[in-house]
Amino acid sequence: MTGLIDAAFSRVRVVMTALAVMIIFGFISFRTIPREAEPDIPAPFVSVTVPLPGVSPEDGERLLVRPTELELQTLEGLKQMDSLAYDGAAQVILEFETTVDVDQAVLDVREAVDRAKAEYPANAEEPIVNEFNLQNQFPILTVILYGDAPERALYQTAKKLQDSLESVSGVLEAELIGARDELLEVIVDPEVLESYGLTEFEVISAVTANNQLVTAGSIDLEESKFVVKVPGLVKSAADLMAIPIRTNGDNVVTIGDLADVRRTFVDRSGYAIFNGQPAIGVELSKRAGANIVETIETARSLVETTSVSWPSSVKYAFINDRSVQVNDNLSGLTASVMTAILLVMIVIVAALGMRSAIMVGIAIPTSFLIGFLLLTAFGYTLNMMVMFGLVLSVGMLVDGAIVIVEFADRRMMEGANRTVAYSEASKRMFWPVITSTATTLAAFIPFLFWQDLSGEFMKYLPLTLIYVLTASLVVALIFLPVLGSLFGVPNWIKKKLGVKGKTDQPKEYEIDEVDPLTLSGPIATYARFLTALVSRPLLVIVAAGVLVWICIDIFKVASPDVEFFIRSDNEEVKLLVQARGNLSEKQKIDIVREVE
Repeated sequence: MTGLIDAAFSRVRVVMTALAVMIIFGFISFRTIPREAEPDIPAPFVSVTVPLPGVSPEDGERLLVRPTELELQTLEGLKQMDSLAYDGAAQVILEFETTVDVDQAVLDVREAVDRAKAEYPANAEEPIVNEFNLQNQFPILTVILYGDAPERALYQTAKKLQDSLESVSGVLEAELIGARDELLEVIVDPEVLESYGLTEFEVISAVTANNQLVTAGSIDLEESKFVVKVPGLVKSAADLMAIPIRTNGDNVVTIGDLADVRRTFVDRSGYAIFNGQPAIGVELSKRAGANIVETIETARSLVETTSVSWPSSVKYAFINDRSVQVNDNLSGLTASVMTAILLVMIVIVAALGMRSAIMVGIAIPTSFLIGFLLLTAFGYTLNMMVMFGLVLSVGMLVDGAIVIVEFADRRMMEGANRTVAYSEASKRMFWPVITSTATTLAAFIPFLFWQDLSGEFMKYLPLTLIYVLTASLVVALIFLPVLGSLFGVPNWIKKKLGVKGKTDQPKEYEIDEVDPLTLSGPIATYARFLTALVSRPLLVIVAAGVLVWICIDIFKVASPDVEFFIRSDNEEVKLLVQARGNLSEKQKIDIVREVE
């Protein structure tokens, strides 16, 4: 392995070029790496919903749940299956092992459900298979459109904005909340209906029979082939009014002759109010791996640009902006990393001096940038677990650099030139530095084999440490020695050695060996204390055992609570208004407005 060090010292320009390239690309990776508050974890959950209008929970269990469970229970990697039958539908929730490919699991579930469809009743609707995604369950941004505009103007503006936001590359879905679906309302005049001798059932049957998608196939001719299209879907009020009810010769009675057709909305099931005015929200969810900060910035910019063409009575606001939380978390953790670097540098300067501190200090940002390069190359994101890993690694990654620089300084004080000193330091300390780093990483390796959602969440911590500490090994054993060999010998060493100008010839210099027991101060006190302990090994072992027993006993007595997350105060307050009686939606909103 020492041949690698000799090759590095014989190709100084190549090594320095490689270092510069890694730093540049590491900085680019830091600027472009996707940012998010929590790690984007693929949740191994898949839900299957089978609608059957009018079915009771008991019949749903027998007709829907059991056939579905029989097909799903043979899936590979299935950990748990829970079923629920309720009025009108049945649902099966599947949990897979974290090692299972979720995309493949969804495909397997769809195939199993297709096989189970043969056992469903004839009037059962198409089963719905959904993948549960932790990131997509919570919106990254909600755009609120509100004002005194008519409901239709507010709805149409929200629909146009929804289409525009779904075109943003990082947006997976834009969903309207607080909006009522549009419909065509047919108001039949009973007197006119009676005069034609018709019934309401005939009108309903005509609408149902004509508002259908008919697949008519194609016609093959000798010259060409034509696709037959049957326009059966109602798309406008005119289409609905033209539907025939009864024919008598050339006379045709249509819905337009019997009723008024108008556009309206479905009946209210709730109200959406923002700052005391009617509102419609557009919730955005991001794609997996997208940069949440850039996606939100693009969405906000798009809203601000398109708002120029909106009616003057329509205003907008942003709520639930997760980029604020992400920026706050990352800014706080970045400040912690910078503080940790500053404290480490203060300790190094106090212990080794300014020159050695500068040499060791180079290893910190260089290792971080190479670590960011590796994280980006392997498709990871910058989140709070990565930042925690960086905070932990600050004090660890300088260990190898301190050993190399201290040994090289010692050799230069003995008279060796800088190239020989750093080359020998890198060779002599090669295995000790690797061993010390490996023992540190060994404590975090078990996190990689934690096979559940918590393990998927925590794995970013050991991965960050592995990347950064591996980078620190390369920096300490290759880049730092080569860089140190290019620096001149410090003036205080030159004066001590009596060297004038630049020299590459080693000069012998005797360093007096001093017995620390003869000194005074904290070093002598520590030396005498350590000597006393070494002379009494049995007593030290017994004292260590007693101390460990006391610590374990105190922990058992304390019996601290175990929590996955630290308890913290919420920044929001939600008020739930309860009232007795069968209240209409209008009565409910009146009470809420009064409380407001």
